[in-house]
Parts: sequence; structure tokens; C-alpha cells
Amino acid sequence: MKLDPEARYAKTHEWARWDGDEIVCGITDHAQDALSDIVYVELPDVGDAFDKGDVFGVVESVKAASDVYMPMGGEITAVNEDLEDMPELINKDPYGQGWLIRFKPSDPAEFDDLMDGAAYEAMVAAEEEE
Repeated sequence: MKLDPEARYAKTHEWARWDGDEIVCGITDHAQDALSDIVYVELPDVGDAFDKGDVFGVVESVKAASDVYMPMGGEITAVNEDLEDMPELINKDPYGQGWLIRFKPSDPAEFDDLMDGAAYEAMVAAEEEE
């Protein structure tokens, strides 16, 4: 399982990383691997605002559809429009070209509530043992 050393992780398998005063967000390598071939992504509109834990989109694969949750509250400033034509970018590069949204956090301190890579790996390992 690949991780981004600069990112923090939510229990719902999203990653968040600071880029200036915004957060870039996507689904983790573990999540895209579990979903397998991603064929469609539904993303919010720029300007939409969400609270931490709200569903902001859907990722559909050949296996299943999965809701995607806000790791922090904030207002959407950009969505990855490349995913409309190439949703498979999420499979190929989940922490790079496969990002989903950028947002301006309403409470930057919520970043500190997210897991670091070691804690996320431990959570995934515990889930796989169940």
C-alpha cells in the first residue's frame, strides 16, 4: 500500500494534503485498489460547502459504487475535471493526477484530527484481520 508522506488520512479512506492555504483531497491507494477499475466519478460543484464527514461525491468501479466523504469541512475551490474523461487516473496515481477536489478549509485545525500514515496503515491492517 502506497502512502503520501505529506498527507493525512480519514477513517473513510480519503487523504488530505495542504497546498498553500487549500487542501487537496482524493481517495487512498488502498481504497482505489479495493474498488479496482474505476469507471466513473461524480464530484461536487465549485462553491459547494460541506462539513467534515459529509458525502461530497461518488466513485464507481466495475465492482461497486462508493461514497466519498469530506475529511475536513470547507468550500470547494476546484474539482479534477480530467476525471470526467479519464477516471482511471485515480487507479494509476491516487495521490497525484487522481486527486478529486481542492477546498478551502473552514477549520484548518481539523487537519490535526486526521491520521498520519502509520496510524492509517494500522487501521487498514486491523480492518483486514476482521
